[in-house]
Amino acid sequence: MAQVFPTKSNLMAQKKSLALASQGYDLMDRKRNILVREMMQLIDRAATIQDEITTAYSRAYKALQRANITLGVVAEYAKTVPIEEGLDLDYRSVMGVELPIVKLKDSTPGLYYGLDSTNSQLDDVYLRFCEVKRLTVELAEVESSVYRLAGAIQKTQKRANALSNIMIPQFGSTIKYIAEVLDEKEREDFSRLKVIKSQKDKQEAQALAQEGL
Repeated sequence: MAQVFPTKSNLMAQKKSLALASQGYDLMDRKRNILVREMMQLIDRAATIQDEITTAYSRAYKALQRANITLGVVAEYAKTVPIEEGLDLDYRSVMGVELPIVKLKDSTPGLYYGLDSTNSQLDDVYLRFCEVKRLTVELAEVESSVYRLAGAIQKTQKRANALSNIMIPQFGSTIKYIAEVLDEKEREDFSRLKVIKSQKDKQEAQALAQEGL
């Protein structure tokens, strides 16, 4: 505990600091709870998306097998599909934590290979992998948000612990120390005043007695 001179002004200052620290702890605790609730919701959402991706990949690879059987290896056709560059990145704030919003730009599936040398099996492959791509983008958004929230929760927890376990007890101890010193000083002053009054009363009594003589 830092040495603080025991005065009434310092006592008031320490009480004010204790009130602010307590308020800060309440805010940190509330922030932590909100972030945890948000993270748990996203974890549930991530689990759902992961299941959907697993199913989507299974269907896409089965479609790819069918296409390979009917057309031979379709790798050359796959090269005609352009690389995806239509991602939009934005952010939303949850209790001061910036969480990403990742979106694929709306676009109609294109026809990138000739119809004369392909069939509907290849079209099915293309559409199913488009669905995989969409779900992958959605999962990336959610998982990135979970990691950011986990980091923010850890920092918030450390700050809350510092307030609860260090700052608030220190202010409480300092307030107790100053209050005890001031109380002791008041008792000493009171006792001193009683002695002075007693001596004064005694002197006055003696003076009256002498006047009576």
